[in-house]
Amino acid sequence: MADYDVIIAGGGLAGTITAQAISHYTNQNAKILVVDRNSAMLPGRKSLSGWVCGDACSKEAVDFMTERIKVEWTRPEIEHDVKGVMAFSPDKETAIPFDGAGYMLNRQKLPEIQNERCQKMGIDFEFEKNLSGLIYEGQQVVGVQGTDAKTSEPFKKTAKLVIDATGVASMLRNGLKNSTKVEKRIDRRDLESTGRYIMYFEPGQKELSEFDPDYCIIHLDQDIAPGGYGWVFPKADNKVNIGLGVEKSLLERRNKRLGKKDNVESLMKEYLERNTVIKNPTLSQDPEDINNNTGIFQVSVRRQNDCMVSAGYMMVGDSAWMPKPIDAGGIGPALIAGTILGNNVAQALEANDVSEAGLWQYNLDFIKEYGYKTAGLELFRRLVQQMTNEQISYGMKHFLGNMDVESISKGEHPDFSGLGKLGMIIRGAMNKTVADGLRYTSKENQWLVEHYNNYPKDPSGFDEWNKTLHGRMDAAFAKVEAFGK
Repeated sequence: MADYDVIIAGGGLAGTITAQAISHYTNQNAKILVVDRNSAMLPGRKSLSGWVCGDACSKEAVDFMTERIKVEWTRPEIEHDVKGVMAFSPDKETAIPFDGAGYMLNRQKLPEIQNERCQKMGIDFEFEKNLSGLIYEGQQVVGVQGTDAKTSEPFKKTAKLVIDATGVASMLRNGLKNSTKVEKRIDRRDLESTGRYIMYFEPGQKELSEFDPDYCIIHLDQDIAPGGYGWVFPKADNKVNIGLGVEKSLLERRNKRLGKKDNVESLMKEYLERNTVIKNPTLSQDPEDINNNTGIFQVSVRRQNDCMVSAGYMMVGDSAWMPKPIDAGGIGPALIAGTILGNNVAQALEANDVSEAGLWQYNLDFIKEYGYKTAGLELFRRLVQQMTNEQISYGMKHFLGNMDVESISKGEHPDFSGLGKLGMIIRGAMNKTVADGLRYTSKENQWLVEHYNNYPKDPSGFDEWNKTLHGRMDAAFAKVEAFGK
């Protein structure tokens, strides 16, 4: 007899949303345990630095969750409303709106409120437990094991099903023994090092490309954030979440090109200092920020794991590499996936089938709702990472039509297929390279979306589907890399 119906490993946002969704879809009849390595005072914390995050989330993703599992977010977990995101070209002459209305969240306060909601639903918690692996019976996952951080005693709990929400470097996923389909480790190039401050400031000169209380601002700039971007996200008229992300190999290339020895921390300081609106900034000392006002963390920027289930095991959020490849936004995908997963778990428990085949529908449901677009965005990201500032500025100014902006606003790959004729009238090799690259990723994206729409209906078709995917992606990555030479 198992201790629980479901154990959720990881008490962060993805974990607690999933717990609430399972409770909702099972009419609170499932026995659920959330295991968190943190103390009850600092639930869901990513690292000693806090909950390092841009703190932004689209209203669309929150509504998706609220409509389905009846969990409403209000103040104080929502700290500030925004009208959308504006992405600026390196020369700041072009701005692209995307993502629509959204919220700036308080990431220290949100997990406290999430946990209160969970406990009212009858969901159990175990805090300060360091999980090291899964428990198996034959090929079936039947629980989790690790150590009690307070007593150093072994910790073991069993369940019909384990949900992995332990984050990007998940030890449970890395050590998974009952699947050849689930990818265990991430490619280093698919990780971004990100860092940010939460600060109060005195307003300097008014410049909406540097700070706008109504919009989250993104700066594409290969000199200040190579392979990533800088962000200035408002939390109030005089409060900001400001930071940047970089890709390690591209930072090394940038340092060599400029003769510098910068790292994420030094780039963060430079980015902050050059902002003309933010004067005399100080780290927030508010009680709801004090454990979270500065930090550096790693985030994935690739498509979700090609397979997210094995017998008795499922993944959600950062464990499954769900942050959006183009902007590393992880909260929205976690809300969508956690909500979907709750329904899949309820169906599997009702059918008394937590085999790989019994859990397979989760892959299909997530792809249909969100995951169909991520491989194309991953390819598009790799192309943009290869471009110079001049190429990015030119491409944003001359190659983005209204339809392309509309695609980006939905978090999808823009359609550059019409650049064939345009390419013939472009003067200069640099801009023809940009046009060729954009047109190529657009063509590949159409194939990738179709391929994901043909994701196998059961595990038997996966190996062939996955082999075809990797063959196409590897060839595309090589081609995209050539555009940067």
